[in-house]
Amino acid sequence: MASLGACGEWLVSTYEKKLIAVHTKKNREPFVFDCSAAEQKPKDPEADNKSDGSEETGSDKILAFAVSSSAKLVALTDDTKRLVLFCCEPSWQVISTRWVVRRCTSLVFTEAEDEVWAADKSGDVYSFSVVEPQKTGELKLGHLSMLLSMTLTPNDKYVVTADRDEKIRVSHLRSPHNIQAFCLGHLEFVSSLLAPPGHPQWLLSGSGDGTMKLWEYESGRRLQSWDLKQLRDMPNSDTEKEKRSAVSRIAGSPGGHHVAVQCERVPSVQLFGMAQGTEERLMPSSRLTLPHCPLDLTFDPQGRLWVLLDSRETPFLVYTHTQDSWQCDSESPEMKRVTEALQPHWEALQDSAGLESRFQHLYKGNFDNMASYREKKQQRLQQQNEQGGKKRGPGKGQQSNGASKKAKKGNQPGPVTKASS
Repeated sequence: MASLGACGEWLVSTYEKKLIAVHTKKNREPFVFDCSAAEQKPKDPEADNKSDGSEETGSDKILAFAVSSSAKLVALTDDTKRLVLFCCEPSWQVISTRWVVRRCTSLVFTEAEDEVWAADKSGDVYSFSVVEPQKTGELKLGHLSMLLSMTLTPNDKYVVTADRDEKIRVSHLRSPHNIQAFCLGHLEFVSSLLAPPGHPQWLLSGSGDGTMKLWEYESGRRLQSWDLKQLRDMPNSDTEKEKRSAVSRIAGSPGGHHVAVQCERVPSVQLFGMAQGTEERLMPSSRLTLPHCPLDLTFDPQGRLWVLLDSRETPFLVYTHTQDSWQCDSESPEMKRVTEALQPHWEALQDSAGLESRFQHLYKGNFDNMASYREKKQQRLQQQNEQGGKKRGPGKGQQSNGASKKAKKGNQPGPVTKASS
Protein backbone atom coordinates (compact mmCIF):
# COMPACT_ATOMS: atom_id res chain seq x y z
CA MET A 1 0.00 0.00 0.00
CA ALA A 2 1.40 3.39 -1.02
CA SER A 3 0.50 6.58 0.82
CA LEU A 4 1.35 10.26 0.72
CA GLY A 5 1.53 13.11 3.22
CA ALA A 6 2.91 16.61 3.65
CA CYS A 7 5.19 17.35 6.59
CA GLY A 8 5.94 21.06 6.27
CA GLU A 9 8.23 21.44 3.26
CA TRP A 10 8.84 17.69 3.18
CA LEU A 11 6.74 15.38 1.04
CA VAL A 12 6.51 12.00 2.77
CA SER A 13 5.61 8.80 0.94
CA THR A 14 5.49 5.20 2.03
CA TYR A 15 6.05 2.31 -0.37
CA GLU A 16 5.87 -1.22 0.99
CA LYS A 17 8.59 -1.29 3.69
CA LYS A 18 10.06 2.19 3.14
CA LEU A 19 9.25 5.69 4.30
CA ILE A 20 10.84 8.32 2.04
CA ALA A 21 10.85 12.05 2.79
CA VAL A 22 11.91 14.56 0.11
CA HIS A 23 12.37 18.29 0.69
CA THR A 24 10.36 20.15 -1.94
CA LYS A 25 12.21 23.50 -1.69
CA LYS A 26 15.87 22.61 -1.21
CA ASN A 27 18.24 20.06 -2.70
CA ARG A 28 18.63 18.12 0.52
CA GLU A 29 19.38 14.44 0.84
CA PRO A 30 16.13 12.44 1.05
CA PHE A 31 15.46 10.65 4.31
CA VAL A 32 14.82 6.94 3.85
CA PHE A 33 13.68 4.57 6.59
CA ASP A 34 13.54 0.87 5.78
CA CYS A 35 11.41 -1.19 8.18
CA SER A 36 13.12 -4.42 7.10
CA ALA A 37 16.38 -3.06 8.57
CA ALA A 38 14.77 -1.49 11.66
CA GLU A 39 15.13 -2.46 15.29
CA GLN A 40 13.86 -5.93 16.12
CA LYS A 41 11.65 -6.73 19.08
CA PRO A 42 13.66 -8.14 21.99
CA LYS A 43 12.98 -11.81 22.55
CA ASP A 44 11.22 -12.85 25.73
CA PRO A 45 12.80 -16.09 27.04
CA GLU A 46 9.64 -17.05 28.93
CA ALA A 47 7.53 -16.57 25.81
CA ASP A 48 9.98 -18.69 23.79
CA ASN A 49 9.66 -21.54 26.30
CA LYS A 50 5.87 -21.47 26.00
CA SER A 51 5.86 -21.07 22.23
CA ASP A 52 4.88 -24.05 20.07
CA GLY A 53 6.88 -22.79 17.10
CA SER A 54 3.82 -21.41 15.26
CA GLU A 55 4.42 -17.76 16.17
CA GLU A 56 3.15 -15.31 13.54
CA THR A 57 5.76 -13.16 11.80
CA GLY A 58 5.18 -9.85 10.03
CA SER A 59 6.21 -8.67 6.58
CA ASP A 60 7.56 -5.21 7.64
CA LYS A 61 5.09 -3.49 5.30
CA ILE A 62 4.03 -0.04 6.48
CA LEU A 63 0.34 -0.05 7.38
CA ALA A 64 -0.23 3.56 8.49
CA PHE A 65 1.58 6.79 9.21
CA ALA A 66 0.69 10.19 10.64
CA VAL A 67 2.10 13.72 10.73
CA SER A 68 1.65 16.05 13.71
CA SER A 69 -0.09 19.41 13.28
CA SER A 70 3.21 21.33 13.69
CA ALA A 71 4.84 19.05 11.06
CA LYS A 72 7.69 18.32 13.47
CA LEU A 73 6.73 14.73 14.31
CA VAL A 74 5.95 11.68 12.20
CA ALA A 75 4.88 8.19 13.30
CA LEU A 76 4.48 4.95 11.40
CA THR A 77 3.36 1.42 12.19
CA ASP A 78 4.10 -1.72 10.20
CA ASP A 79 3.08 -5.33 9.77
CA THR A 80 5.70 -6.44 12.31
CA LYS A 81 3.78 -4.37 14.91
CA ARG A 82 6.39 -1.65 15.28
CA LEU A 83 5.44 1.90 16.23
CA VAL A 84 8.27 4.20 15.16
CA LEU A 85 8.35 7.86 16.22
CA PHE A 86 10.41 10.39 14.22
CA CYS A 87 11.48 13.98 14.67
CA CYS A 88 11.92 15.80 11.34
CA GLU A 89 13.14 19.23 12.46
CA PRO A 90 15.89 20.37 12.28
CA SER A 91 16.84 16.97 10.78
CA TRP A 92 15.23 13.54 10.53
CA GLN A 93 15.96 11.08 13.31
CA VAL A 94 14.28 8.16 15.04
CA ILE A 95 13.12 9.03 18.55
CA SER A 96 11.85 5.61 19.61
CA THR A 97 10.68 2.21 18.44
CA ARG A 98 7.90 0.53 20.38
CA TRP A 99 5.60 -2.41 19.76
CA VAL A 100 1.82 -2.46 19.50
CA VAL A 101 -0.36 -5.34 20.61
CA ARG A 102 -2.01 -5.93 17.23
CA ARG A 103 -1.59 -4.64 13.70
CA CYS A 104 -2.76 -1.05 13.39
CA THR A 105 -5.01 0.49 10.78
CA SER A 106 -4.83 4.20 11.71
CA LEU A 107 -2.54 6.61 13.57
CA VAL A 108 -3.19 10.18 14.71
CA PHE A 109 -1.34 12.73 16.86
CA THR A 110 -3.13 14.80 19.46
CA GLU A 111 -3.20 18.52 18.76
CA ALA A 112 -1.03 19.05 21.84
CA GLU A 113 1.43 16.55 20.30
CA ASP A 114 1.91 14.82 23.63
CA GLU A 115 0.39 11.51 22.45
CA VAL A 116 -0.05 9.42 19.33
CA TRP A 117 -3.18 7.25 19.19
CA ALA A 118 -3.25 3.91 17.36
CA ALA A 119 -6.36 2.00 16.24
CA ASP A 120 -5.98 -1.69 15.42
CA LYS A 121 -7.72 -4.52 13.58
CA SER A 122 -9.22 -6.00 16.72
CA GLY A 123 -11.19 -2.77 17.39
CA ASP A 124 -8.99 -1.40 20.20
CA VAL A 125 -7.39 2.04 20.50
CA TYR A 126 -4.16 2.65 22.42
CA SER A 127 -2.41 5.91 23.28
CA PHE A 128 1.39 6.19 23.27
CA SER A 129 3.22 9.01 25.01
CA VAL A 130 5.40 11.34 22.96
CA VAL A 131 6.86 13.00 26.05
CA GLU A 132 7.96 9.58 27.36
CA PRO A 133 8.92 7.92 24.06
CA GLN A 134 9.79 4.54 25.63
CA LYS A 135 6.55 4.15 27.59
CA THR A 136 4.24 1.32 26.55
CA GLY A 137 0.79 2.01 25.18
CA GLU A 138 -2.35 2.45 27.25
CA LEU A 139 -5.67 0.93 26.19
CA LYS A 140 -8.29 3.68 25.79
CA LEU A 141 -11.37 2.24 24.11
CA GLY A 142 -12.64 -0.63 22.01
CA HIS A 143 -15.14 -1.57 19.31
CA LEU A 144 -16.66 -4.97 18.65
CA SER A 145 -15.50 -4.73 15.04
CA MET A 146 -12.32 -3.91 13.13
CA LEU A 147 -11.40 -0.22 13.20
CA LEU A 148 -10.63 1.31 9.82
CA SER A 149 -10.18 5.03 10.50
CA MET A 150 -9.72 7.47 13.36
CA THR A 151 -9.42 11.22 13.82
CA LEU A 152 -9.37 13.80 16.61
CA THR A 153 -11.48 16.94 16.75
CA PRO A 154 -10.02 20.42 17.41
CA ASN A 155 -8.66 21.13 20.89
CA ASP A 156 -8.41 17.35 21.50
CA LYS A 157 -11.98 17.26 22.78
CA TYR A 158 -13.21 14.10 21.03
CA VAL A 159 -11.78 11.00 19.41
CA VAL A 160 -13.81 9.76 16.45
CA THR A 161 -13.52 6.11 15.44
CA ALA A 162 -15.07 4.25 12.50
CA ASP A 163 -15.40 0.51 12.02
CA ARG A 164 -16.34 -2.25 9.64
CA ASP A 165 -19.93 -2.35 10.93
CA GLU A 166 -20.78 1.13 9.54
CA LYS A 167 -20.56 2.80 12.96
CA ILE A 168 -18.93 6.16 13.67
CA ARG A 169 -18.46 6.74 17.39
CA VAL A 170 -17.68 10.11 18.97
CA SER A 171 -16.05 9.69 22.40
CA HIS A 172 -14.59 12.15 24.87
CA LEU A 173 -10.82 12.03 24.48
CA ARG A 174 -9.96 12.23 28.17
CA SER A 175 -12.71 9.80 29.20
CA PRO A 176 -13.29 7.58 26.15
CA HIS A 177 -15.85 5.43 27.98
CA ASN A 178 -18.11 8.50 27.80
CA ILE A 179 -19.71 8.41 24.33
CA GLN A 180 -20.97 11.75 23.03
CA ALA A 181 -22.78 10.54 19.90
CA PHE A 182 -22.99 8.04 17.05
CA CYS A 183 -23.07 9.10 13.40
CA LEU A 184 -25.11 6.39 11.68
CA GLY A 185 -26.26 6.13 8.08
CA HIS A 186 -23.61 4.42 5.96
CA LEU A 187 -24.59 1.08 4.43
CA GLU A 188 -21.06 -0.38 4.31
CA PHE A 189 -17.85 -0.09 6.30
CA VAL A 190 -16.55 3.43 7.04
CA SER A 191 -13.12 3.70 5.43
CA SER A 192 -12.12 7.35 5.84
CA LEU A 193 -12.67 10.21 8.31
CA LEU A 194 -11.71 13.89 8.28
CA ALA A 195 -12.31 16.72 10.72
CA PRO A 196 -11.80 19.50 8.12
CA PRO A 197 -9.57 22.41 9.15
CA GLY A 198 -11.42 25.64 9.84
CA HIS A 199 -14.73 23.93 10.64
CA PRO A 200 -14.56 22.73 14.24
CA GLN A 201 -18.13 21.37 14.29
CA TRP A 202 -17.86 19.23 11.14
CA LEU A 203 -16.90 15.67 10.36
CA LEU A 204 -16.58 14.09 6.92
CA SER A 205 -16.83 10.34 6.39
CA GLY A 206 -16.33 8.07 3.39
CA SER A 207 -17.56 4.51 3.04
CA GLY A 208 -17.52 1.32 1.03
CA ASP A 209 -21.03 2.25 -0.09
CA GLY A 210 -19.45 4.91 -2.34
CA THR A 211 -20.83 7.90 -0.46
CA MET A 212 -19.35 10.79 1.50
CA LYS A 213 -21.36 12.33 4.33
CA LEU A 214 -21.05 15.56 6.31
CA TRP A 215 -21.95 15.41 10.01
CA GLU A 216 -22.40 17.69 12.94
CA TYR A 217 -20.58 15.19 15.09
CA GLU A 218 -21.51 16.40 18.59
CA SER A 219 -25.18 15.66 17.93
CA GLY A 220 -24.67 12.91 15.34
CA ARG A 221 -26.84 14.86 12.90
CA ARG A 222 -26.20 14.32 9.21
CA LEU A 223 -26.01 17.56 7.24
CA GLN A 224 -25.24 16.41 3.70
CA SER A 225 -24.63 13.26 1.66
CA TRP A 226 -23.21 12.65 -1.82
CA ASP A 227 -23.21 9.56 -4.00
CA LEU A 228 -19.79 9.86 -5.61
CA LYS A 229 -20.71 7.46 -8.39
CA GLN A 230 -23.47 9.81 -9.51
CA LEU A 231 -21.07 12.77 -9.42
CA ARG A 232 -18.82 10.84 -11.82
CA ASP A 233 -21.80 10.35 -14.17
CA MET A 234 -21.32 6.60 -14.04
CA PRO A 235 -24.29 4.54 -15.29
CA ASN A 236 -25.78 1.93 -13.04
CA SER A 237 -24.01 -1.38 -13.41
CA ASP A 238 -25.23 -4.89 -12.79
CA THR A 239 -21.76 -6.21 -12.00
CA GLU A 240 -20.91 -6.26 -8.31
CA LYS A 241 -17.29 -5.25 -8.94
CA GLU A 242 -18.28 -2.02 -10.72
CA LYS A 243 -20.82 -1.16 -8.02
CA ARG A 244 -18.15 -1.29 -5.33
CA SER A 245 -15.86 1.72 -5.21
CA ALA A 246 -14.90 2.58 -1.65
CA VAL A 247 -13.81 6.04 -0.59
CA SER A 248 -10.14 5.54 0.21
CA ARG A 249 -9.08 9.09 1.11
CA ILE A 250 -10.60 12.43 2.15
CA ALA A 251 -8.16 15.33 2.44
CA GLY A 252 -8.74 18.95 3.42
CA SER A 253 -6.76 21.99 2.35
CA PRO A 254 -5.24 24.40 4.90
CA GLY A 255 -8.06 26.65 6.10
CA GLY A 256 -10.72 24.15 5.02
CA HIS A 257 -11.69 25.86 1.76
CA HIS A 258 -11.33 22.72 -0.35
CA VAL A 259 -11.87 18.99 0.13
CA ALA A 260 -10.49 16.30 -2.19
CA VAL A 261 -12.02 12.81 -2.31
CA GLN A 262 -10.44 9.71 -3.81
CA CYS A 263 -12.18 6.43 -4.56
CA GLU A 264 -10.16 3.30 -5.12
CA ARG A 265 -9.58 2.12 -8.68
CA VAL A 266 -11.21 5.26 -10.13
CA PRO A 267 -8.97 7.50 -12.32
CA SER A 268 -10.33 10.80 -11.02
CA VAL A 269 -10.47 13.02 -7.94
CA GLN A 270 -13.67 14.77 -6.84
CA LEU A 271 -13.21 18.24 -5.35
CA PHE A 272 -15.61 20.13 -3.11
CA GLY A 273 -15.64 23.81 -2.15
CA MET A 274 -17.39 25.98 0.39
CA ALA A 275 -20.78 27.38 -0.64
CA GLN A 276 -21.41 30.67 1.14
CA GLY A 277 -25.01 31.45 2.01
CA THR A 278 -27.38 31.55 4.91
CA GLU A 279 -25.41 28.60 6.31
CA GLU A 280 -22.16 27.11 5.11
CA ARG A 281 -22.30 23.93 3.05
CA LEU A 282 -19.98 21.93 0.88
CA MET A 283 -20.68 21.81 -2.84
CA PRO A 284 -19.08 19.72 -5.61
CA SER A 285 -16.79 22.14 -7.43
CA SER A 286 -14.82 20.18 -10.02
CA ARG A 287 -13.58 16.74 -10.98
CA LEU A 288 -9.99 16.06 -12.00
CA THR A 289 -9.67 13.37 -14.67
CA LEU A 290 -6.36 11.56 -14.22
CA PRO A 291 -4.28 9.52 -16.68
CA HIS A 292 -3.95 6.71 -14.12
CA CYS A 293 -5.66 5.61 -10.92
CA PRO A 294 -4.49 7.54 -7.83
CA LEU A 295 -2.80 5.68 -4.99
CA ASP A 296 -3.10 8.57 -2.52
CA LEU A 297 -3.32 12.36 -2.32
CA THR A 298 -2.57 15.23 0.06
CA PHE A 299 -2.55 19.02 0.29
CA ASP A 300 0.72 20.83 1.05
CA PRO A 301 0.97 23.95 3.27
CA GLN A 302 0.51 26.17 0.20
CA GLY A 303 -2.83 24.53 -0.61
CA ARG A 304 -1.56 22.66 -3.67
CA LEU A 305 -2.95 19.19 -4.27
CA TRP A 306 -0.38 16.40 -4.73
CA VAL A 307 -1.61 13.16 -6.31
CA LEU A 308 0.41 9.94 -6.28
CA LEU A 309 -0.41 7.88 -9.37
CA ASP A 310 -0.17 4.23 -10.26
CA SER A 311 2.37 4.94 -13.01
CA ARG A 312 6.12 4.63 -13.43
CA GLU A 313 6.17 7.30 -16.15
CA THR A 314 3.97 9.84 -14.31
CA PRO A 315 4.15 9.10 -10.59
CA PHE A 316 3.08 12.57 -9.42
CA LEU A 317 0.76 15.36 -10.45
CA VAL A 318 0.48 18.73 -8.72
CA TYR A 319 -2.63 20.92 -8.99
CA THR A 320 -2.96 24.59 -8.06
CA HIS A 321 -6.24 26.39 -7.46
CA THR A 322 -6.46 29.61 -9.47
CA GLN A 323 -9.51 31.61 -10.52
CA ASP A 324 -12.09 29.07 -9.35
CA SER A 325 -10.43 26.15 -11.16
CA TRP A 326 -7.70 23.59 -10.59
CA GLN A 327 -4.76 23.66 -12.99
CA CYS A 328 -2.09 20.98 -13.34
CA ASP A 329 1.38 22.44 -12.81
CA SER A 330 3.37 20.05 -14.98
CA GLU A 331 6.48 22.27 -14.89
CA SER A 332 6.59 22.53 -11.12
CA PRO A 333 10.22 22.45 -9.90
CA GLU A 334 9.05 20.82 -6.66
CA MET A 335 7.43 17.97 -8.57
CA LYS A 336 10.60 17.43 -10.63
CA ARG A 337 12.73 17.42 -7.48
CA VAL A 338 10.51 14.86 -5.78
CA THR A 339 10.34 12.68 -8.88
CA GLU A 340 14.12 12.61 -9.30
CA ALA A 341 14.68 11.84 -5.63
CA LEU A 342 12.33 8.87 -5.79
CA GLN A 343 13.76 7.36 -8.97
CA PRO A 344 15.91 4.80 -7.09
CA HIS A 345 12.80 3.55 -5.29
CA TRP A 346 10.55 2.91 -8.31
CA GLU A 347 10.73 -0.86 -7.83
CA ALA A 348 9.25 -0.56 -4.35
CA LEU A 349 6.59 1.77 -5.72
CA GLN A 350 5.61 -0.76 -8.37
CA ASP A 351 5.26 -3.43 -5.69
CA SER A 352 2.83 -1.16 -3.85
CA ALA A 353 0.83 -0.18 -6.89
CA GLY A 354 -1.86 -2.08 -8.71
CA LEU A 355 -5.61 -2.18 -8.97
CA GLU A 356 -6.19 -4.85 -6.32
CA SER A 357 -8.76 -3.62 -3.83
CA ARG A 358 -7.56 -3.37 -0.24
CA PHE A 359 -11.20 -3.18 0.90
CA GLN A 360 -12.59 -6.16 -1.00
CA HIS A 361 -12.63 -8.49 2.01
CA LEU A 362 -14.57 -5.93 4.07
CA TYR A 363 -17.77 -5.95 2.04
CA LYS A 364 -20.80 -7.79 3.29
CA GLY A 365 -21.68 -11.03 1.58
CA ASN A 366 -24.82 -10.87 -0.53
CA PHE A 367 -27.05 -13.95 -0.65
CA ASP A 368 -30.09 -14.37 -2.87
CA ASN A 369 -32.22 -16.19 -0.30
CA MET A 370 -35.39 -15.82 -2.38
CA ALA A 371 -33.91 -17.67 -5.37
CA SER A 372 -32.77 -20.49 -3.12
CA TYR A 373 -36.19 -20.64 -1.48
CA ARG A 374 -37.97 -20.84 -4.84
CA GLU A 375 -35.68 -23.59 -6.06
CA LYS A 376 -36.25 -25.71 -2.94
CA LYS A 377 -40.01 -25.08 -3.10
CA GLN A 378 -40.10 -26.27 -6.70
CA GLN A 379 -38.26 -29.45 -5.72
CA ARG A 380 -40.74 -30.15 -2.89
CA LEU A 381 -43.74 -29.65 -5.20
CA GLN A 382 -42.21 -31.98 -7.78
CA GLN A 383 -41.62 -34.67 -5.14
CA GLN A 384 -45.20 -34.33 -3.85
CA ASN A 385 -46.59 -34.67 -7.38
CA GLU A 386 -44.55 -37.80 -8.00
CA GLN A 387 -45.66 -39.38 -4.70
CA GLY A 388 -49.28 -38.39 -5.35
CA GLY A 389 -49.17 -40.03 -8.77
CA LYS A 390 -48.05 -43.33 -7.28
CA LYS A 391 -50.92 -43.31 -4.74
CA ARG A 392 -53.56 -42.51 -7.37
CA GLY A 393 -52.51 -45.35 -9.67
CA PRO A 394 -53.27 -48.77 -7.93
CA GLY A 395 -52.06 -52.01 -9.47
CA LYS A 396 -54.23 -54.56 -11.37
CA GLY A 397 -56.61 -56.56 -9.19
CA GLN A 398 -56.20 -54.14 -6.26
CA GLN A 399 -59.06 -52.19 -4.79
CA SER A 400 -58.88 -48.57 -3.90
CA ASN A 401 -58.98 -47.56 -0.29
CA GLY A 402 -62.50 -46.12 -0.72
CA ALA A 403 -63.90 -49.38 -2.18
CA SER A 404 -62.28 -51.43 0.53
CA LYS A 405 -63.83 -49.28 3.25
CA LYS A 406 -67.30 -49.60 1.71
CA ALA A 407 -66.99 -53.38 1.51
CA LYS A 408 -66.04 -53.64 5.13
CA LYS A 409 -68.92 -51.40 6.11
CA GLY A 410 -71.43 -53.57 4.18
CA ASN A 411 -70.33 -56.80 5.91
CA GLN A 412 -70.86 -55.43 9.40
CA PRO A 413 -74.18 -56.48 11.15
CA GLY A 414 -76.75 -53.78 11.69
CA PRO A 415 -78.33 -52.87 14.99
CA VAL A 416 -80.87 -55.33 16.58
CA THR A 417 -84.47 -53.99 16.66
CA LYS A 418 -87.38 -55.31 18.70
CA ALA A 419 -90.34 -56.60 16.62
CA SER A 420 -93.69 -55.00 17.22
CA SER A 421 -96.44 -57.22 18.45
